[in-house]
Amino acid sequence: MPALSSPQMREDGVEQATLARSRGAEEPGLSEEDLRLLAEIASGVTADVAARKLELSARTLRRRLRSICDRLEVNTPIEAVVWAARRQLI
Repeated sequence: MPALSSPQMREDGVEQATLARSRGAEEPGLSEEDLRLLAEIASGVTADVAARKLELSARTLRRRLRSICDRLEVNTPIEAVVWAARRQLI
C-alpha cells in the first residue's frame, strides 16, 4: 500500500497530500494481448463487441479485464485504459 508523503504546497497555496510508492516496486507488465484488449476498450466499443473482435467469450474478456485491473491496482477498466494511455502503451 502506498504511503502518504509530506504535504506539498500548490501554486495557489493549498496543501496537497501526495502518494509515494515504494522505490523497489516495479511497474506491472502487460502482455501484448492485454494491451490489445485495453486498446479495444479505449476505442469505445462495448465489452461484447471487443470480445468478438478479439475472438474471446464475453466472460473471458471480463475476467481478463479484472485481472489487468488487479495487477495495475485500479478499480475499473477505464482507469486501466487511462493508466496505459498515460504511459503511451496504447
